Amino acid sequence: MNSTIPVDQFYDTFIKNFISVVLCLIINYINGTFVLVFFKNTIFYSDPRYILYTHLVINDMIMLSISVGLQVTTYVVGTFSLSVCCVVLFVAIIVTKNSPLNLACMAIERYIAICKPLHHLQICTVRRTYMLIWFIWTLSAVPAFSDIFITLSTRPASFFSSAILCHMVVIRNTWQHAVNDTVSNVVYLLFVWTTLIVTYFKVLSAAKAASTDQVSARKGRNTIILHGGQLLLCMMSYITPLLSTALVDLFPRSRTTILFLLFLFSNTLPRLLSPLIYGLRDKQFAERVKVYFCCKQKTQIIPVN
Repeated sequence: MNSTIPVDQFYDTFIKNFISVVLCLIINYINGTFVLVFFKNTIFYSDPRYILYTHLVINDMIMLSISVGLQVTTYVVGTFSLSVCCVVLFVAIIVTKNSPLNLACMAIERYIAICKPLHHLQICTVRRTYMLIWFIWTLSAVPAFSDIFITLSTRPASFFSSAILCHMVVIRNTWQHAVNDTVSNVVYLLFVWTTLIVTYFKVLSAAKAASTDQVSARKGRNTIILHGGQLLLCMMSYITPLLSTALVDLFPRSRTTILFLLFLFSNTLPRLLSPLIYGLRDKQFAERVKVYFCCKQKTQIIPVN
C-alpha cells in the first residue's frame, strides 16, 4: 500500500537535493572549463578529435543539468504539465543516446589516424566531423520520436491535458515503449561495442607492424580502452532500473536512499570522468587547462590600487 512507502522528511530531501546541485555545479564547472579552453584556442578547431571530445563534454553537461533539474523540481513542484515534461524527456533521451554513438565515432577517428595516417586529413575533415555530429543527433532522435508516436497512439486525449510526475516510468510505461527502448538500446550498444572491439584489434595489429609509430599506437589502444570504460559507465543508466528494483525489494525501508545513490552513480559521477580520463591525458588540452587556472589565480591576486 502507498502508506507503507517511505517518504523523505524535509531534512533528507534538502540534503539529497543539496548534494545533487553542488555536484552538478562542480562537474559542470570542470566540464565547462574544458569547453572554454576549446573555444579559446583555435588550434583545436581543425582537429576532429577535439571537436568530437568537446561535443561529448557538452552533451554530458546537458544530460547532467536535465537529470539534476528534474530531480530538484520534482521534489519542489511535484507535478508538471505534460507538454513541458515531454519536451524535457525528449531531450533527455536524445542526449543519453548521443554519448555511446559519440564514443564510437571517436574510436573510428583514432583508428583512421593510426592505421591510415596518410588518408586521415582527407577522411576526417572538420566539415565531415560537424556533419557526423548532426548525424549522431538525428540517429539519437529516432527512438525519442518513436516514443512520442507511441504515446500519442496509446494514451487518451484527457491524458495530454493532465499534470503528471515528470519521470520516464510515468509516460513510457506501456509494452510498446518497453519494446522500442529495448530494441534501440540493443542495436545502438551492439554497434558501439562492435566498433570499439574492431578498432581496438585493428590498432593492435597495426602496432605490430614495423612501419607504425609504436607510441601513437599504444596511445590509440589505451584511448579505445578508455572509451570502453566510458561506455560501461554509459550503460549504467540502462541497468539502473533493474538494479533499483532488486535493491528496493531487498531493502524496502531504504527505498529513497537507494534510488538517490543509484542516481548519483549512474547519472552524476560518470559525467565527471569523461574530461578527467580523456581530456587530462591529452598534453595540449592539459597544458592549456593549467594555463587557464594559473592565469585566473594570478588575476584574482592582483592588488587594486
